[in-house]
Amino acid sequence: MLRTLYPAIEPYQTGMLDVGDGHQIYYERVGTPGAKPAVFLHGGPGGGISPTHRRLFDPALYDVILFDQRGCGKSTPHAELEANTTWHSVADIERLREIAGVDQWLVFGGSWGSTLALAYAETHPEHVSELVLRGIYLCSKPELDWFYQFGVSEMFPEKYERFVAPIPEAERGDMLAAYHRRLTSGTREEQIAAARTWSLFEGEIITLLPDPAMSAQHDEGEFALAFARIEAHYFVHGCWLETDQLLRDAHKLRAIPGTIVHGRYDMPCPARYAWALHKEWPEADFHLIEGAGHAFSEPGILDQLIRATDRYAGKL
Repeated sequence: MLRTLYPAIEPYQTGMLDVGDGHQIYYERVGTPGAKPAVFLHGGPGGGISPTHRRLFDPALYDVILFDQRGCGKSTPHAELEANTTWHSVADIERLREIAGVDQWLVFGGSWGSTLALAYAETHPEHVSELVLRGIYLCSKPELDWFYQFGVSEMFPEKYERFVAPIPEAERGDMLAAYHRRLTSGTREEQIAAARTWSLFEGEIITLLPDPAMSAQHDEGEFALAFARIEAHYFVHGCWLETDQLLRDAHKLRAIPGTIVHGRYDMPCPARYAWALHKEWPEADFHLIEGAGHAFSEPGILDQLIRATDRYAGKL
């Protein structure tokens, strides 16, 4: 029987953490105070957390911190790009670990969250008890080209046509740069219009089958603005990673128990990159899920994620 989400739960603590540079990040804690510590890293970047993310952990066995990364969700200022990089986020995770008062914790990240989890774990392996990664994304140029230039375009031609429609023909050789210009200049209304087109394109292809609720969330103006602006900002800068850095440094993970879960038909994040990580980190459990796309809500993916968090809490 496939495992599913734990029942809905409310945080036992919420707060705003001043991380400097004018940024305040929203965080919440769920589960049982003093139980197994964990941190949840959301996707995007710019996606923010949702109440559903709290339900990936047995609340009787875990004490989980979830937070909105800089510029998104309830964190402020909204959609801010200044002092917003991968390495700022890695430092923010460390500040939250200190708030939690723990030396080690389980790190759970999906999609962009897997990128951030890898960057954090390779920087601070001594503070990671286990890693649970879903929808592996290494932020390499081939991955960006696959998504924004040629690849997804062949699988979803009608959706890609809508994505390129606002961009003049002469700029379509670099869609990422073209959207970045529109998301960081012009009026707020113009930015939101570009953001909704960007965000909806992604929201419509991350599940194996269409999910109207997912599409509706990505089409909402305020969500889309942070999501698109922050994604474009990170991606035009290669997420501030050196070429193949996350694979190059994967040897630092080899003493950390880990689980990699990836959908066979993941469109934003092709499976070859999850396979490449598995080869560099063979000690991790590897699950390539048939009949699944990118989202954690895909039944086969969710099943393996819940099994992983249960297992690392000592639950059979």
